Amino acid sequence: MRSKKKKPRSPAVRKLGPGHRAMEYILLAAGSLLIALSFNMFLNPNQVASGGVSGISIIVRELFAIEPALTQWALNIPLFLLGTWFLGKQFGLKTAIGSVLLPLLVLLTRNLPAMTDNLLLASIYGGILIGVGLGLVFKGKGSTGGLDLAAQMIHKLTGLSLGLCVAMLDGLVILTAGIVLSPEKALYALIGLFVTSKTINVVQLGLSYSKVAFIISAQTEPIREAILHELDRGLTQLNATGGYTGENRTVLMVVVGQSEVSRLKALVKSIDPGAFVILSDTNEVLGEGFKIHGAI
Repeated sequence: MRSKKKKPRSPAVRKLGPGHRAMEYILLAAGSLLIALSFNMFLNPNQVASGGVSGISIIVRELFAIEPALTQWALNIPLFLLGTWFLGKQFGLKTAIGSVLLPLLVLLTRNLPAMTDNLLLASIYGGILIGVGLGLVFKGKGSTGGLDLAAQMIHKLTGLSLGLCVAMLDGLVILTAGIVLSPEKALYALIGLFVTSKTINVVQLGLSYSKVAFIISAQTEPIREAILHELDRGLTQLNATGGYTGENRTVLMVVVGQSEVSRLKALVKSIDPGAFVILSDTNEVLGEGFKIHGAI
């Protein structure tokens, strides 16, 4: 009697060890420190309110002479709590820590001298330093909270793309800065915001808003399960044939945001270190989880 062949057991996704977890928190702390240094050495002394909660705190300081760190706490913490209630407990401990840690570092470094009083230099180098800081935070799979959480809530309510929601909120902050501070400083704030976005891309290995990944592996099924349940992203399975071997293969195609690329690579590596992962920029993604059809 012929015995049934047992299916090979799919390897489970290996959980990150304490060392990896510690590194993520180190990146979160280091990124937050760089953002705080940029705020106190470049942006705040020159009143360059380049979007976000930090930009709001500069405007509030000008109007009411309130310490920027206090304004940031007053906005970050309620936004985190509201986001947790409205969007679910998806933000995790690192977002909570980032929402509290960044204003604390801003407070601790508030007496550092300004590096320059030139608005253009402050906008460029302040934008670069914030971009590096945010890039490190993203690589640590963390967040500093702030208006990003508000953008996610608007995105869920309206269906507008997340990128557009972020741009609208930052644009509103810069517009307010143009009224309260000066139109010239608002123009410099736009420069800082542009430099920040480009620097984040460089830190994240040239990441754009979205990436399309093609994954070729002998462990297709566990990788598929990990992407669906660990990364919470949809994907498409493509039938392919190896050019050299002639064997049939399944290629997984998945589109992710720039802050999710590190997580995707870590998931794939934990299951199949020898997998081929091809990442390409994508300028526009239409569909659920990204920009809806017909949206601006």
